[in-house]
Amino acid sequence: MTSLAAHHPLPPFARVAFNVALVILAWEERRQSRRHLARLDKHMLRDIGMTLREAEDEVAKPFWRG
Repeated sequence: MTSLAAHHPLPPFARVAFNVALVILAWEERRQSRRHLARLDKHMLRDIGMTLREAEDEVAKPFWRG
């Protein structure tokens, strides 16, 4: 994406709008990932190297926190 931007720089407003869209997409991905994580049982969590407590802590975070 940076090579495209180097040849055709975006106007300032478009750049801000694009960055806002990227943040919103990251939030949505994080929200969905945490929702899926909440559905895993203890054995599945162990398979991905996570404890139940770690999963609960991650799921409890608001979507805007990384």
